[in-house]
Amino acid sequence: MASADIDVVIRQIAKQQNKAILAAIKARRDHFAGLAAKAKDASSKERYKQAAKDVAEHGAAAARRLQVSADNAADSFARSMRMAGDAYAAKATADAVGKATDKPAAPKTPKPAKKIAKGNKASGTKTSKKKKS
Repeated sequence: MASADIDVVIRQIAKQQNKAILAAIKARRDHFAGLAAKAKDASSKERYKQAAKDVAEHGAAAARRLQVSADNAADSFARSMRMAGDAYAAKATADAVGKATDKPAAPKTPKPAKKIAKGNKASGTKTSKKKKS
């Protein structure tokens, strides 16, 4: 399994877990069906039958949600690996094209900052001071 893709491993593990969950659901359903068969009165028999149906329905829904979640995780992983591979290939292609031109990239030189002139004040900004008497 060392050479197997991880998304395939995720799907295999999810399938194994799904089988185990379905087996547990069937065992729990059979337990309630057995209690229904042993029940003395009609109301408890009906209650156990309904519990068996509910266990099967809710358990199957939970197993389905887990399977969908595992499929989504496997798909997401496969997509991210594909995108990473594409990005690596694009970078390698860009590097190969850059080396083929044989033009070294010219370093950018920063422009000198403009100096602010001292002593230039706006004409209407002086404030007059009044003496307190």
